[in-house]
Amino acid sequence: MLKIGSSRPAEGIVDLLLDCHARIRSFSELAIRLGDAPAPSPAEVADAAARVRRYFEEALPLHARDEEESVLPRVAGRDPAVDAALVQMHRDHLGHGAVLDPVLALCADLAAAPERHAELAPALARAGRLLRAHFEQHLASEEATIFPAIARVVPDDEQRRMVEELRARRSAPPAEGHSSR
Repeated sequence: MLKIGSSRPAEGIVDLLLDCHARIRSFSELAIRLGDAPAPSPAEVADAAARVRRYFEEALPLHARDEEESVLPRVAGRDPAVDAALVQMHRDHLGHGAVLDPVLALCADLAAAPERHAELAPALARAGRLLRAHFEQHLASEEATIFPAIARVVPDDEQRRMVEELRARRSAPPAEGHSSR
C-alpha cells in the first residue's frame, strides 16, 4: 500500500502546505502507476482508482481554498514577483479541471469496472502524465515564490491563524460552490 504523508506531523502553515503538495504529487503518481501497471488485480484497480478520485475530488479543493482564502490575502500587494505568482496560482486553480477531469472520469470508470483496466489504462497513463506536468509546474512556482513569502512577510500570529483556518476547513462539512476545478 502506498504511504501518503510524512511520519512527523506538520505544525507550521508552510509545512502543512508542503505536505499537501506532497500528497498532490503522490496521487498524480498513483494515477500514472495505475495506468502503467501491467496486470493488477481487480481489487487493486478499484482501490487505487477510488483513492485517486477521492483525493482529487475532496482534498484538492480544500487545498485550493487554503491558498485562495488564507494565503493570497495575506501575501498579496507586498512584492510584484509574489503578486505575479499569486495571479498565476489563481489561474492554475481555475484551470485544474481541464487536466483533472479526464483522470477523474477514468478513475470513476475503473473503480466501477476494474475489469476494464487493460482497455482504459493507456488513456489513464497519458492523462496522469499530463496531470503530473500541470501540477509540477504549479507546485514548483508556489514553492519557489509564494511559500517563502509567507515565511518572510506574514507575522507568526497570522501564520498560526492560517493553520487554524486550514484545519477548520478539514473538520467542516464540504462547502457548496467551492472547487479547485
